[in-house]
Amino acid sequence: MYWIKALHIVFVISWFAGLFYLPRIFVNLAMEQEPAAYARLILMAQKLFRFMLPLAVLALIFGIWLWQGYGISGGWMHAKLTLVALLVAYHHYCGRLLKQFIAGQNRHSHIWYRWFNEVPVLVLFAVVILVVVKPF
Repeated sequence: MYWIKALHIVFVISWFAGLFYLPRIFVNLAMEQEPAAYARLILMAQKLFRFMLPLAVLALIFGIWLWQGYGISGGWMHAKLTLVALLVAYHHYCGRLLKQFIAGQNRHSHIWYRWFNEVPVLVLFAVVILVVVKPF
């Protein structure tokens, strides 16, 4: 079970790296005026998003595997699973935002994306506290 836990942690960390960086690319896209630079940022964002998807899937697969081995006990696990569902929704929403950028239909300012970029940091903080401290 330790191997499964280790793989889960590695894929979660890798997925989070993408969740931290993709919205940062969105900040730059929202500010970019030059078409060549915009196209380069779009390409970077597309490649990153395609790379993030299997990492997210593997993190979830190994997490479910752990869940089957240990079960769900305590309110902390229910809270963690709620936050994981929020992260999956955030990941999906990042994909929708990327499609809007590709279509040239960005609806937000770079300041909005700077705040949007903080969501996974807050979720990570909460999940680590829940898993380590198990406050309830």
